[in-house]
Amino acid sequence: MPFQKKSVSLQFENRPPLMSTTMSENNFFEKQTLSSKVKASIISEYFPKFCSIIIKKHNPEKIGYIDLFSGPGKYDDGNLSTPLLLAQNCANNDILKNKVWMVFNDREYGDDLKRNFLTTFPEGTFSFKPHFGHSTVGECEEIDRFIMRDTMKGRFNECPSVMFIDPFGYKAVDTKVLSKFLQYWGNELFIFVNSKRINAALENEKFENLMNTLFPCSFETLKSDIRTKPTLVERLQCIIDNLGDEYKKLLNINTLYYTAFKFQEEDIDTTSHFILHLTKNKRGFDLVKQIYNDFANVGTIFDGRNTYTFDVKRITNPVEELFDIKSENIDNLKEILYKQYKGKVISSFDLFEEHQKSCLYSRAHYVQALRRLVEDGKVSSEFTDNKSHYVSVLLSRQCILTFKNNG
Repeated sequence: MPFQKKSVSLQFENRPPLMSTTMSENNFFEKQTLSSKVKASIISEYFPKFCSIIIKKHNPEKIGYIDLFSGPGKYDDGNLSTPLLLAQNCANNDILKNKVWMVFNDREYGDDLKRNFLTTFPEGTFSFKPHFGHSTVGECEEIDRFIMRDTMKGRFNECPSVMFIDPFGYKAVDTKVLSKFLQYWGNELFIFVNSKRINAALENEKFENLMNTLFPCSFETLKSDIRTKPTLVERLQCIIDNLGDEYKKLLNINTLYYTAFKFQEEDIDTTSHFILHLTKNKRGFDLVKQIYNDFANVGTIFDGRNTYTFDVKRITNPVEELFDIKSENIDNLKEILYKQYKGKVISSFDLFEEHQKSCLYSRAHYVQALRRLVEDGKVSSEFTDNKSHYVSVLLSRQCILTFKNNG
């Protein structure tokens, strides 16, 4: 029996789709690349888990997913893109079918997405009726008002939401508008950043207005700082750091977690895009690192310049690594933890909660690093739950770690 549809009034309505799109946009949805598949998987895997966190904390009537550059939902080759993958994951969950409200917009593909979506998920599949629009982001004031609307009710948000911004380049990304969305409890943001285009635009005067919209607090400083970076890797990381800091400045807060996932070029060894996730909540920061770690296929040393990375060439043209970089990363964390907690007794859960807020390491990294410390004799572990355990460390309040002074 289908759900009773709950209609939700939006402040922006469908507009006639624009017919002028670039050749790259027209060809983009012919065939899904492996990088696009990973991008879609990250968002669609993250959102249901985000919902679970929100429900445990507040249990609102509805939870929103907002995608303002949604595309048609599937590629010509039949592969699903983010909207249909995410909806599929929500449709498989009886709780989320009743709570999730999806808002899609695409100036060119809004009607295509609606047709593809309703073919897969007929009306009544979800309790809240999805919205399908085709307005132009950046030129539609109603969309800006919708993004910035006050959704708070007391201490909590009546519709905590994840917004995904995936434009072609950087146009229509207004950081001041997006920061208003991010200020409300539970709201989180993913931005797909074309770092190569931004790097080039920072040196071109005709793009100054667009760059000022993207970096309203730091544009002039960024232009100066980026010229001092000797490598492309450092320049791109400078862009990401400045973009994350923009939201911290605009929100006037000390704690904002922003985490990037890097995509390597498919034909050369440089970075083309990042997914940047922003949240005010440490649980969201914890969760996104778990998701990133699941999809990264490059061993990365978190040195302030590198982050979770996917390189399609590792799949299409695999090579045998001379060094185990992933293992080296665990060893680095192991040494950091031993140095910081030497001589202390603490539960593994409390250690993780305290330490993970300041770095990129995920839960899996902490578990492996702590187990290696036990193997090395630098830490002893004891479970207080009176259960038999086949591993030395779990992230649990009942797993007590003693860091030895003479390890």
